[in-house]
Amino acid sequence: MRMAANQYLTTANPGDADAPVSPILSIDRGSTDQFEQTIEAHAHPEPKLIWSVSATATVTAAARHWLIPPGYGLWIPGGVEHGGAVLRAGEGSAVAFSPDHCPITWPRPTGVAVGPLLRELIAHLHRVSHHDPSRPHAEALMFALLVPLPTHDIHVTMPTDPRARTIAERLVADPADERELAAWADHVHSSVRTLARLFTMETGLSFARWRTRVRIRTAVQLLADGASVTTTARAVGYRKPSAFISAFSRVTGHTPGTYLHTD
Repeated sequence: MRMAANQYLTTANPGDADAPVSPILSIDRGSTDQFEQTIEAHAHPEPKLIWSVSATATVTAAARHWLIPPGYGLWIPGGVEHGGAVLRAGEGSAVAFSPDHCPITWPRPTGVAVGPLLRELIAHLHRVSHHDPSRPHAEALMFALLVPLPTHDIHVTMPTDPRARTIAERLVADPADERELAAWADHVHSSVRTLARLFTMETGLSFARWRTRVRIRTAVQLLADGASVTTTARAVGYRKPSAFISAFSRVTGHTPGTYLHTD
């Protein structure tokens, strides 16, 4: 996630010989530049953790599409090409790690949840000097809290045609949008038949089934964050909880209660 011009940079390993070796190269924090900012595909040798405080972004990496809503992040190994877009402006952060000293060696892009403690640890590491005595302990705890998201993550393929892609990005940003394909066709100056063909050809799903997967993927995150079933249903576009529960069960094979956050 690219930061605005008012970003802040913390360099953990300046060149003086007395500096302790840190696995963190830098921490960027700031506001995303603008709504739907596009990030061109690129790669870098160092692994990175991209996470959102209040923005919503999409990242395409290793032939997979990832949604990064507030409170979630994506670990990108060094050398993996990735690009994306900011769907909703807000605050975000990127942490770059030393390829030689980072203890995490995940070979593929990996989703993570950034809870309150991990968020505060990254903020603390952003503030303190590389000589601060608390730094090694804070870094060790940060890595301990970086845990891959459960494998029940729901994969959603994004279409590449500009017309279908515009619709897909709007629905990822707002899964509760109730517009059907005819209304979307007017919005992107296309025909219903063309859009239906594009979604099937480029995602492997009909428009309705694709939208359902987007809604249920968002619902899993909301439930894990503590939202009730009724609140979650409304947030992702279902007026009746029963309809939401039915759709949720079809996509995941479980009831929403399976994913409810419990302390």
